[in-house]
Amino acid sequence: MGNCLTSSSPNDVSKKTKALPIETAFRLPSPLPEWPPGEGFASGSIDLGGILVYQCGISLSSTKVWATHEGGPGNLGASFYEPSSLPDGYHMLGCYAQPNNRSLSGWVLAAKDDGSDDSLLRQPTDYTLVWSSESLKIKQDGNGYIWLPVAPQGYKAVGHVVTDTNTKPSPDKIRCVRSDFTYEAENSTWIWGPGKDMNTNAINFFSSRPVNIGTQDMGVCVGTFVATNSALPCLKNVKSNLSCMPNLGQIDALFRAYSPWIYFHPKETYLPSSVTWFFVNGALLYTKVEESKPVPIEQTGSNLPQGGSNDGMYWLDLPVDEANNERVKKGDLQNSQVYLHVKPMLGATYSDIAIWVFYPFNGPAKAKVELIDIPLGKIGEHVGDWEHVTLRISNFNGELHNMFFSEHSGGTWVDVSDLEFQGGNKPCTYSSLHGHAMYSKPGLVLQGSGGIGIRNDTAKSKIVMDTGAQYSVMAAEYLGTTVVEPPWLNYMRKWGPNISYDLADEIKKVEKILPGKLKTAFEKFVNGLPNEVLGEEGPTGPKVKRNWDGDEI
Repeated sequence: MGNCLTSSSPNDVSKKTKALPIETAFRLPSPLPEWPPGEGFASGSIDLGGILVYQCGISLSSTKVWATHEGGPGNLGASFYEPSSLPDGYHMLGCYAQPNNRSLSGWVLAAKDDGSDDSLLRQPTDYTLVWSSESLKIKQDGNGYIWLPVAPQGYKAVGHVVTDTNTKPSPDKIRCVRSDFTYEAENSTWIWGPGKDMNTNAINFFSSRPVNIGTQDMGVCVGTFVATNSALPCLKNVKSNLSCMPNLGQIDALFRAYSPWIYFHPKETYLPSSVTWFFVNGALLYTKVEESKPVPIEQTGSNLPQGGSNDGMYWLDLPVDEANNERVKKGDLQNSQVYLHVKPMLGATYSDIAIWVFYPFNGPAKAKVELIDIPLGKIGEHVGDWEHVTLRISNFNGELHNMFFSEHSGGTWVDVSDLEFQGGNKPCTYSSLHGHAMYSKPGLVLQGSGGIGIRNDTAKSKIVMDTGAQYSVMAAEYLGTTVVEPPWLNYMRKWGPNISYDLADEIKKVEKILPGKLKTAFEKFVNGLPNEVLGEEGPTGPKVKRNWDGDEI
């Protein structure tokens, strides 16, 4: 279902990958609940300003037109489908394709005009054969033919038609869209190509997404695929319609349905707390002009400077006395809570629920240098650590389609079919030891290359956070004054001081236990780490992050 989200390369071909049977379609573990009433959320269709679109799920009952069993991710091939059982009056905009290395899960949009203007959709005037598999010496179910609709003047095709014969499709098979309802798109996830070892013409197929994705960007994913020798746009919500976004009651129901579990490593020392707990347990506000006179922070952060920018004039820190300092560092998991930011994405056809977790302290890092595990001293330590995961939920039906896991300065989108669930439709998240990066599976992730990197160790343990137990909606700008933002959210400065330590000295301490040939490589690796990982700079809060009004990556 992640047609618009992640990127992969045609070089990702491996003959060692074991196939997941695409004939098994993914379904959420539990049925969707009945969502509370509202305006347009989960009503089945969304009005883009005269064009009504409907999200057609691809399932085992959909028509499989063609499949290949070589090439593509894992060298397992891909399958191409037509949506079936379109609602009355709706027309196909393009076929669907996905690689065979995962269970069947996806969708495409179908469209019709709302009756006020019948000039918004048109049949193609002809078709151009983009590619066929006739000459390929690969395992395939017959031959496949990829057609590009030739749109009338003033219209654009937003998807391909796939057939299993060389006969042109009927003009009534698909609809082209008036140009003002289209938006520039770019290639996203690699779906299929013959692979680098096959002596064929280098065709590749990708999912596509809008070139700009953010709360103010109105590009809409169609769910179709694009060939490398074609340039297809996506759709556009021309009237910036937000009536399909969830109201506060629906947000509450959505989060109760999908609230993740966060598992901490069994050796984790530095756990989350609520922001309020951090403040009332002795956190201090410092100013650059009066560093010797820090002040306690009010429970809601009402005495924190509001707005502005991260100008280095203010920062927060732990309590001064050693006993409280060490106690607050460890957090308070029992009374912690998560903070939700809800925002429209992909032309308001999706709701992103960003789930922010606050940790009073980020612990020291540990490196892996080939077979040697090395504690890195103070490297990685900092006060005030904000981490998050994001649920991407379809506004057509309220179904979870993707989840983003933040990982230090980056992160990963994961399709719903690849998530681990527990207790219904609640996904599992694994927080790395001390660094708190989020992952969808337990185990070791090495942040680096060539056998040298920062260890991100995760594991399922008895230390777990049910994010649905205590949460608050801290922001949902599209709801206006319905959601009152806490004062601390508009504190734009640092949530921790800049850490002062000599990086060269820290590296030398580590190098003492390394064989000579590894010392230079290790020093080069550490010097290339961003300040966020090194822990030298105090982190900023959620509203300063790039994903606040943009996409995650």
